[in-house]
Amino acid sequence: MILNLADTTTNDINKKIVELREEGGAVTMGRVLTLVIAPDSEAVLEESIEAANYASREHPCRIIVVAPADPAAADPRLDAQIRVGADAGAGEVVVLRLSGPLAEHASNVVIPFLLPDTPVVAWWPDEAPAVPAEDPLGKLAIRRITDASHGADPLAAIKGRLDGYQAGDTDLSWSRITYWRALLAAAIDLAPHEPIRAAVVSGLAGEPALDILAGWLATRIDGKVTRTTDDLKVELIRDSETITLRRPQDGTTATLQRTGHPDALLPLARRATRDCLAEDLRRLDPDEIYHGALQGLAQVEYE
Repeated sequence: MILNLADTTTNDINKKIVELREEGGAVTMGRVLTLVIAPDSEAVLEESIEAANYASREHPCRIIVVAPADPAAADPRLDAQIRVGADAGAGEVVVLRLSGPLAEHASNVVIPFLLPDTPVVAWWPDEAPAVPAEDPLGKLAIRRITDASHGADPLAAIKGRLDGYQAGDTDLSWSRITYWRALLAAAIDLAPHEPIRAAVVSGLAGEPALDILAGWLATRIDGKVTRTTDDLKVELIRDSETITLRRPQDGTTATLQRTGHPDALLPLARRATRDCLAEDLRRLDPDEIYHGALQGLAQVEYE
């Protein structure tokens, strides 16, 4: 069910949410967190809600979307949309559209909808503030998720995350390479157990997940890490062998190659936003390895 409330108030919206929950028999539904989504444009709004609905099936939550309407309007106005049931995953979705001066006070509008005694997670699915923890919405959250992939300049966006980093920050480009990191770590653990003296990360220029992968490698090896624009692959170079993990850009199967060994085929599809979001909601503590990977970006050489 989707219900639209035009030119309304936070009090009226909360009353309607309670009514809809009672009508649907979901009065005792438990939720583990509140997810606040702050899209910068309409282009990613529905995609973000879809991803959040999927993640809510693993992490039951209330989803609050703060969307821009008409910031230039002279008078403040709040329009809302409430989604429950099949349109709202395992909770409810509240879409708040702010117009006029109200657009500058998004956090104050969100507060009445936060669930008591549950953590708050803030997610910026496209453009994000320079320092998420100091943003009014970010101050409400213990976990702050950004996505450099949708930034105007993805490389600048992921590099800029370090300057604004505070404990609790993460980026979806980091969770997009979870399986890549796991496969590479497993390959390194096999004999001959020699140190990695160089690494090459190759792929599309506008893919910040590869940049953060290169940053992670820079913190894990003592040799040179190079980021290039070419076929999608990672090469780890030892004195006696080269380990290469490659995959077609739009493929779902990767090939692991090692000097003197037969090739191995491995499932490695590009992770959807919804899967990355669900992973990030599993942990609400600071991610020190992500922070280290951001620091490692300064050691990466670009060609």
